[in-house]
Amino acid sequence: MAKLAQLIDNDVFRAYATYTTIVLLKMMLMSLITAYFRVTRKAFANPEDTASFGKGESAKKYLRTDPDVERVRRGHQNDLENIVPFLGIGLLYALSGPELSTALLHFRIFVGARIAHTFAYLIPLPQPGRGLSWAVAYAVTISMAYKVLKTALYL
Repeated sequence: MAKLAQLIDNDVFRAYATYTTIVLLKMMLMSLITAYFRVTRKAFANPEDTASFGKGESAKKYLRTDPDVERVRRGHQNDLENIVPFLGIGLLYALSGPELSTALLHFRIFVGARIAHTFAYLIPLPQPGRGLSWAVAYAVTISMAYKVLKTALYL
């Protein structure tokens, strides 16, 4: 088993840690954007969130859905569905001994595609921009998974 100090000295692992941190911060930002849209659109999901707008019936009108809030939430959900697999597969990939240049290409393309996907979702940009950015990031994850299986296939 590799010691933590050995991992930190590994350039591929450091690249993985860097790009994983970037994409996780981007995903965390989606929570803040959701909160911003909830407050500015006055569209809340829980009764206690409406307390600053009054009590009883006057506050109930703020318990509603809003198309802008839902759009941000769908973008965040898509992040969860795609970034979480990248974290696991990317870690296995980083530990499988790829060339640094190839690993950087995978990590940079994934992060760039996910950032583009977020902009395409939030602005919103016309299709196929969002679909292409999703497909590119998904293909990167599949490519890394293939490399892991090819390198360490142990069935």
